[in-house]
Amino acid sequence: MGLLDSVLQSVLNNNTQTEGAAAGGLGGLMGMVASNPQILQAITGMLGNDGASGGLGGLMAKFQQAGMGDVIGSWVGSGQNQPISADQISDVLGSDAISGMAAKMGMDSSDVAGQLSSILPGLVDKLTPNGHAPEGGLGNGSDLMGMLGSLMR
Repeated sequence: MGLLDSVLQSVLNNNTQTEGAAAGGLGGLMGMVASNPQILQAITGMLGNDGASGGLGGLMAKFQQAGMGDVIGSWVGSGQNQPISADQISDVLGSDAISGMAAKMGMDSSDVAGQLSSILPGLVDKLTPNGHAPEGGLGNGSDLMGMLGSLMR
């Protein structure tokens, strides 16, 4: 079992048992993915080293540029995660990127941004358990897609 497999399994188990989707955001990941599996592509596109965002490091840079470095810093750090709204996710990633994801998924842009704002804080937090981003990133998109896909089985 790879790092992302074990992290996501832990996140899903903990949040499903203790927090639920509304409180933790990740408790509803399986339901979101089951209803729209393309969300996996959006997530791996952001977190994969070969994605449009340039992996976790690139995503962190986008947050910095949008003046929200403290938000993603809280997800990576060891303290409490700061929440992020769908509008803020759209500001960070850009409305064109969100619209492109929405078109591929057959969803409204606001729904995509809402799902990402629910999933990303806890996921980034669990992928960075030592309070910093891994030096080599999280792997490429196909590696991440395989790891996330294996959770669906």
